[in-house]
Amino acid sequence: MIARISDEPLDLLFHVEHVSSPVAGAVATFAGLVRDHDPSVEGRVVALEYSAHPDADRVLRSIAEAVVAENEILGVAVSHRIGHLEVGQAAIVAAVASAHRAAAFDACRRLVETVKAELPVWKREILEDGSHVWVGMQ
Repeated sequence: MIARISDEPLDLLFHVEHVSSPVAGAVATFAGLVRDHDPSVEGRVVALEYSAHPDADRVLRSIAEAVVAENEILGVAVSHRIGHLEVGQAAIVAAVASAHRAAAFDACRRLVETVKAELPVWKREILEDGSHVWVGMQ
């Protein structure tokens, strides 16, 4: 299992290779990329800056462990970036292996949705005009 917060670019193939095995008939993946817009913000997004709570590693590991413990799941690899990301770079990558595709797809979606809902990370959207907007801050 891989569950990590990283300030380095994320490699989806590394995650796929980590969960692949002779008994895995399916590996479902997800790559969340930085896009050049946010429907709730006026202006073009040129970059994101992610920051994480000191407990983020522990929380991510706990989320991944819960998915690994599910029936039919053979492997999980998930990483979330922090720091400065340009448009097009991956903010999160995930790979989930199982014997059959349905279980892999379902678990990968649950993994990503849980990370989005529970991981204590915040992003600052940098806009083309030099302004910024914080997302995830209360």
